[in-house]
Amino acid sequence: MQSISRAHQHRRYLYGLSMAGLGSVLFSGKAVLIKLAFTYGANAETLIALRMLMALPLFWGIYWWQARRQQMVRLSLHDQLKIFGLGFMGYFFSSYLDFLGLQYISVGLERIVLYLTPTIVLLISYFVLNKTISRLQWYALVVGYLGVIVVFIQDASSTGSTALLGMVLVFASACAYAIYMIGSGEMVKRVGSVRLVVYASSASALLSVIQILIYDPAAVFVQIPQIYWLSLLNASLCTVIPMLLIMIAINRIGSPLVAQAGILGPVSTIFMGWAVLSEPVTWIQISGMSLVMGAMWLLVRNDAPAKKKGLDTPRSTDYEGSDPIN
Repeated sequence: MQSISRAHQHRRYLYGLSMAGLGSVLFSGKAVLIKLAFTYGANAETLIALRMLMALPLFWGIYWWQARRQQMVRLSLHDQLKIFGLGFMGYFFSSYLDFLGLQYISVGLERIVLYLTPTIVLLISYFVLNKTISRLQWYALVVGYLGVIVVFIQDASSTGSTALLGMVLVFASACAYAIYMIGSGEMVKRVGSVRLVVYASSASALLSVIQILIYDPAAVFVQIPQIYWLSLLNASLCTVIPMLLIMIAINRIGSPLVAQAGILGPVSTIFMGWAVLSEPVTWIQISGMSLVMGAMWLLVRNDAPAKKKGLDTPRSTDYEGSDPIN
């Protein structure tokens, strides 16, 4: 009986780890699809509107399925306004900045910069929320940002001065998402991760529609077929499906292990960029990526002792219930 239980736990662990890794890879494919769409003449405003409009029915389908299984508590007006604000910051504004930045940098640099989001959470927690940061976490921060500088130098050598603009935009996107993660930390416990994602993505879809109506009302109707297919893949394969996989993985193996499996994201993005977009892969880029991944590993490794000792320190996996849509 005990051996059967151990075998079941082992299978559960392997399935959870596989889902986390696959989800991370699929999330990372978003950048490749966006870069492809840019080659067909699409702009960031149109692409974010198409992505959110196509993802919205899928999100609400998931919500309907969960609502059948459990009763949803009515939200107060304050909670609704807070979720709308979170949707603006984490799903609309963050994604829009990311899309803009992708016009100027490689998909590899974009994913590595976004991978620094937990470090931004730490810094905001330290400077704004007066949380403490351990010495190991400071080391991880330094190593991580050194890695980004190394990859940026590689990008700048091939794309020129526009690489700086692109990196600043993507880093601003990561900052916006870090604010979302901090703001949603308590909300996700009360509302539930699925409900929060559905409501926040609905707010993002509304905002993206308002934006495109101001920018170019006809844009979502006059694109070539390739743009619509890429947007559909982006909405389903690189947004909704990986979100579900990450959620299931968190339930099976917990946030720290899911965060560790997330290192597959930057690795897969660099090689997808090479295979699909013909972006170069160099040893400089791989070295910088290794520094960033090593820094994130140090942060995740520091989570377990902090949780055991009950220390009041910000943790890189505290907000994993707020599934990334970037």
